Amino acid sequence: MNRTCLHDLHQSAGARMIDFGGWHMPVVYTGIIDEHRHTRSAASLFDVSHMGRLEFHGPDAEALLQSACTRNVARLAVGRCGYSHVCNERGGVRDDVIVSRYADHWLMVCNASNREKIVAHLGELMRGMNVRLVDRTLDTAMIAVQGPRAWDTLRHLPLGITADPAAIRRYAFVGGSTLGVEYGLFRTGYTGEDGFEIVVPAAVGPTVWNYLLASEQRGGPAVRPAGLGARDTLRLEAGMPLYGHELGEEIDSISSGCGWCVDLNKDFVGAAALRRVATDGPKRKLVGLNIEGKRIARQGTAVLHGSTQVGEVTSGTLSPTLDRVIAMAYVDAAHAAEGTALAVDLRGEPAAAVVGPLVFYKRAG
Repeated sequence: MNRTCLHDLHQSAGARMIDFGGWHMPVVYTGIIDEHRHTRSAASLFDVSHMGRLEFHGPDAEALLQSACTRNVARLAVGRCGYSHVCNERGGVRDDVIVSRYADHWLMVCNASNREKIVAHLGELMRGMNVRLVDRTLDTAMIAVQGPRAWDTLRHLPLGITADPAAIRRYAFVGGSTLGVEYGLFRTGYTGEDGFEIVVPAAVGPTVWNYLLASEQRGGPAVRPAGLGARDTLRLEAGMPLYGHELGEEIDSISSGCGWCVDLNKDFVGAAALRRVATDGPKRKLVGLNIEGKRIARQGTAVLHGSTQVGEVTSGTLSPTLDRVIAMAYVDAAHAAEGTALAVDLRGEPAAAVVGPLVFYKRAG
């Protein structure tokens, strides 16, 4: 398995490690609920260095990304990021990515488990183009700082970052170099809270991680490390899809509720198939479910209307913030309206469920 530059720090902190997308990653430190709630109330650090970081250089870089991505990336201004899908010819999702535009190149962040697949796909698309792909995944670190106190944690980071947080809008970034150390600071995230991702050379990653964890010693907020377990419950509350659950090669972008990141007025791989889905309407839709009781509906759980299966759960949890069972599921379009009464089959015992908004939690402000 691959290891991030922070691997030894996770182990020394007592994190439980698992294989995640071919990487040895921390799933939990003190407890998922504790880490989840701390992120919602203060700020937590997540090692997301396993995610792919691909740079594109050359005059045809924009044309390549336009061909690969559902979003019209040509509309991104320098210093802006955009969420997008990379699709197959059937409109199924090869991966969901974030594309960022620099003055002289582009950056794509993709999922760890899909990095090799995406590199190969883009390699095919870029044949005959004047573009160079540089995989920066292994020589950089990416640290996510998430929570309402995220900026308070970062404001004194010794990287020469002087930008006011108000100047770094949501889905924007700044980059620079301090004492020969290149950095990028991106205001994105995957928790439903305010948050930033810091990209620095791998050799500097452990120093940045330890500095941020010592925030309280400098009069800042208490910052704790959090693992993949809390990251999953946080993103589920925020209604954010996860590849392998809500997204996949057999799931199209529109049915997944992500039609907002698809521009059907431009050509890209999968555009023709997605235009057909948009015209005919999706046969099934991704919805939020509020489930009665405390038993969790896991991925693959059948969703019922009466005695007929009309869908399947993709993700479910007992929400640490809301203290009730929630789930995301694909259901037939005829049963996808908010307020529809359904049920989930919990090992032969039905539990009442009601279709609700896909986003279960929204942060104040």
